[in-house]
Amino acid sequence: MDLSIENLDRMSPEEERQFMERFDAMLAEEDDSAAREHLAAGQPIYYREQDTPPGHVIKKHSDGRKDLVDFSTGEERFVAPLPV
Repeated sequence: MDLSIENLDRMSPEEERQFMERFDAMLAEEDDSAAREHLAAGQPIYYREQDTPPGHVIKKHSDGRKDLVDFSTGEERFVAPLPV
């Protein structure tokens, strides 16, 4: 299976783990200038941290709020607010 975000809802647990490892590695290579520009334009950004639960990402809003969200259904689903 193609391990792309479009297929996340159809991945086995092992494929999802591999996808998240690749996703984390890609994020680590990026500088944050595009993210800062996106936030400055009023748009949220999505990212993961070491302790982000599998299958989840952090959504940071332009006002600084953070939410834990899940995309396992193919749609963004709010899980919980996170401390800022």
